[in-house]
Amino acid sequence: MTTLLVIAKEPRPGRVKTRLTPPFSPEQAASLAEAALADTLRAVAAAPAGRRVLVLDGRPGPWLPPGFDVVPQCAGGLDARLADAFARCSGPALLIGMDTPQVTPDLLTVDFADCDAYFGPAEDGGFWALGLARPEPALLRGVPMSSPVTGAVQRERLVTAGLRVRDLPRLRDVDTAADAHAVAALAPHGAFAARLADCAAAR
Repeated sequence: MTTLLVIAKEPRPGRVKTRLTPPFSPEQAASLAEAALADTLRAVAAAPAGRRVLVLDGRPGPWLPPGFDVVPQCAGGLDARLADAFARCSGPALLIGMDTPQVTPDLLTVDFADCDAYFGPAEDGGFWALGLARPEPALLRGVPMSSPVTGAVQRERLVTAGLRVRDLPRLRDVDTAADAHAVAALAPHGAFAARLADCAAAR
């Protein structure tokens, strides 16, 4: 079965969601990041998978549910860290980040029977999900990250390699306060929406 990978940072003030400050404090931004990660891990835990792996920069906390293997991120840029995450997999794998707490188990239920790759574009030009039937780290190395063309370059890499690509729905990452409110509205019953309401009320 598919391995589900989540690449994430430990939600510590000053290290995560820095674009949320202002209007939120570093502590509030970290709290929102923790809630987003908790929602993401909950969705992954409920999706069918042969293995669930958290590729973590930092240390796990009480937000980590049971059933996950935790491995450290390697050094280097994001492209290198994503490539290394896939290098740890021997079979089909789907990788997501911690910035889309609106993700659902259904979106993470993939079948590689008639495709070689899954690609989930993000509204900011990046991507929120990447799946490979046969993990090949070289497909990610050298892709420019945190750029408006990141997603286009990554998808073109897949196509140029001759892979049959199936596209997932476009999702919005939580980067700014406007993103946070928009995403919370899409998943009003999640931990992220509840934490955002608490943070907004405390301001």
